[in-house]
Amino acid sequence: MWIILGAAAIAVTVINLFMYAAGKDYKLAMAAALSLTALTICADYSSLNGWVKAEDWGAISDVVPSMANALWFLTIASILLNTAPLLLERVRK
Repeated sequence: MWIILGAAAIAVTVINLFMYAAGKDYKLAMAAALSLTALTICADYSSLNGWVKAEDWGAISDVVPSMANALWFLTIASILLNTAPLLLERVRK
C-alpha cells in the first residue's frame, strides 16, 4: 500500500509543479501531495507493525535501516518541492 501512496504523492507533486508553472491554482495539489506523503509514512509504519507482531526480525533488520533513510529523504524532498511555489510567490511580491 505504501508503494501506491508514495507513487501517488510523487505524481501529485509533479502536477503541483506543472500547475504552478502554468499559472493555475496549485494549492489543492500541494495539499494532496503533502497528505499523500503523510499517508505513505503511516502505511509504511503499519507494514513495520505487522512485522513486529509476526516477530519477523530478519525483515525488520534488513528493511528498516535503509527505509528510514529513504523516508527521511523523500519526506524532506516532498515538503521542499511542494512548498517551493509558495516561497516563490512570496519572493515575487
